[in-house]
Amino acid sequence: MSFTRDTRTVENSRAIRGHIVTFKADPFFTDDFLVEYSDGLVIIKDGKVSEVGDYQALKGKIGDLKVDSYPDKIISAGFVDSHIHYSQTEIIAAFGKHLIDWLNDYTFPCEMQFKENEHANEVASIFCDELLRNGTTTSMTFTATYPESVDAIFEAAHQRNMRIIAGKVLMDRNAPEGLLDTAETAYSDSKALAEKWHGTGRLHYAVTPRFAPTSTPAELEAAGQLLKDDPSLWMHTHLAEQIPECHWVAQLFPKARNYLDVYDKAGLVRERSMFAHCIHLDMQERILMSERGAAAAHCPTSNLFLGSGLFPMDIAKNPKHPTRVGLGTDIGAGTQFSQLSTMGEAYKVSNLLSMANGKRTPINGMHLFFLATLGGAEAMYLDDKIGSIAAGKEADIIVLDPEATDLLKFRSSRCTDTEEQLFVLATMGDETTVAATYINGALAYERDQ
Repeated sequence: MSFTRDTRTVENSRAIRGHIVTFKADPFFTDDFLVEYSDGLVIIKDGKVSEVGDYQALKGKIGDLKVDSYPDKIISAGFVDSHIHYSQTEIIAAFGKHLIDWLNDYTFPCEMQFKENEHANEVASIFCDELLRNGTTTSMTFTATYPESVDAIFEAAHQRNMRIIAGKVLMDRNAPEGLLDTAETAYSDSKALAEKWHGTGRLHYAVTPRFAPTSTPAELEAAGQLLKDDPSLWMHTHLAEQIPECHWVAQLFPKARNYLDVYDKAGLVRERSMFAHCIHLDMQERILMSERGAAAAHCPTSNLFLGSGLFPMDIAKNPKHPTRVGLGTDIGAGTQFSQLSTMGEAYKVSNLLSMANGKRTPINGMHLFFLATLGGAEAMYLDDKIGSIAAGKEADIIVLDPEATDLLKFRSSRCTDTEEQLFVLATMGDETTVAATYINGALAYERDQ
């Protein structure tokens, strides 16, 4: 296993050969969504895809480029993690409780350590390496309330040339005193951090209230003001994860029509707004998200671990009011960094809901891989840059090994088409399935080195 700590200094022009599988459209809404070359070639120049196609058709254009050849492996766009907490890396597998108890017993004590630079830097480095080992090339991550925690993750990601969206957590009530900010410091610290990091390399800044119960109306208004000051920023928060949380929000904000209305009154429901979970929403809320272009991060491993509920993908992907949806691992309530493992749990959630509704319409392997690649990129409004292997896009590419284990090799040998193979990878794969990860055309992780 080998990592490249600074991919900015690594050669990022090359060619990659293998079985290419990538997406050009949403399989929930069209049958013409897949781009596939059984013996394909990706030509990468200066970190971007120059050409992609059949090897025999493109081999004459390789020239003096180094060719990384992966026979019998699948070449995919890098995975996109739509919701994760880098500051919770060390509490993965903390004994599951209900959300509020879990925050009080594990999350808040853990995050209080991130005021120390040394601790924040150590966790940020481990976090970024785990993303690469799992084939995740882009993520939208929470930090802690301390500016030091933001600096740490951006510095680690920038060194590796990863595309990361992050921001200081805003939280001025209902948490330990040592973690709280104020509406004024939330605004001033966030503004300074955004000016420092937003647009640096491949980094983006997100205004990040933890969730409505830990922010006063004044702080949510400050968050909205930050977005007005710079509309190019992202927004990242939680929404309707558990029913007791929804009741709590109703008590704290009695004048709001519903949970989403709390955020909407502050100007937070818009394009480039990512709402994690979105399980217990009414139809009015779902329609508003669709109309505003806001996105949902589906986090099945976390939702099952904490007993939060089942995300209704069929409603989110209703063509009358479709919502942009990406997959999130939601570390640390989520149990693995692997988007492959997350796909498998997303299928189970979908199947449970299908059975409960008397319909067998669970999502398939194509849906799952779309959500983890181009779907996630669309949810983040980054699909012009990442999410698929296409000319002009940044070369964030992963190599998946259908023979990573003896059992996976045996099962893959029985697959009759690509859809079945992707489903097998989604339900049997994990970090060991990722053979290599390329960041902006540079080899950042190699499993067998």
